[in-house]
Amino acid sequence: MADKAILYDASKCTACRGCQVMCKQWNENDEVIPTEENGVDSRNWGSYENPKDLSPTTWLKMRFTEVEENGQMRWLFTRQACMHCTDAGCVQVCPNGSLYHNDLGFVAYNKDTCTGCGYCIDACPFGIPRSDRNLLTGIAKMDKCTACTSQGYNRIEATAAEADAMYESWKGELIPACVKACPPGALKYGYRDTLVAEGRARVDYLKSQGRGNATLYGENELGGLHVMYVLEDSPDVYGLPVSPSISAATIAWKDVIQPVGWAVGGLAIVGLGLNWLVARANINKEAK
Repeated sequence: MADKAILYDASKCTACRGCQVMCKQWNENDEVIPTEENGVDSRNWGSYENPKDLSPTTWLKMRFTEVEENGQMRWLFTRQACMHCTDAGCVQVCPNGSLYHNDLGFVAYNKDTCTGCGYCIDACPFGIPRSDRNLLTGIAKMDKCTACTSQGYNRIEATAAEADAMYESWKGELIPACVKACPPGALKYGYRDTLVAEGRARVDYLKSQGRGNATLYGENELGGLHVMYVLEDSPDVYGLPVSPSISAATIAWKDVIQPVGWAVGGLAIVGLGLNWLVARANINKEAK
């Protein structure tokens, strides 16, 4: 199956936060978790951003960046949510496969099998995953945007008009909740290669209108992101890493430490098995 993706056009976004609200409603997430319980800086002071940060129950947040342009203050808007990387550090370090790429190319996860180890939080170059610790049991679980495609989560059916607007003939196609909710059409969902072409064309148009630093973010970064951004300025202006990469520690974990750990664990199991066989043989000998 061809990979799907989401294209976010910052030049069309009004920061209405309809996507942010729809994400919470559709996924039935609670209000922001109190700071003192989960270490999340959820209180907001002196900014239009609300809440201040992502949390285990806030998977999508609109970010407001103030820039000066011709002596005037101007807002730049962008999303903060999972970028659904092809080369995903979180997937690489997950010890039991709870994080994985689904057949659409998005980074999905099974919360039921998550052990709350937190490796994915450290491995993400965008700082997206959040951990929710149960105050009674002490058990932690990771949470993040699923693009409404993970096990146990449903997507919303697209109408014929929405399908046409996204240049696809898929009445009945399931689309992420945030895309469904976007009034100005700043979010689109479709085949990734189609959206790449559309994003490039939009960047060319913005450059022709005087936005010389306009860029398509996510076309090639980390093997290609499945949430791509059309930006009016360079990524660093929006607080995005210009060249996101997976840390050496993550690569070492995937290529060296984890395989060695499995090998050592396997040897330990074999050793226990041999010990049991020897002990059983001795018991049988004594019985005779």
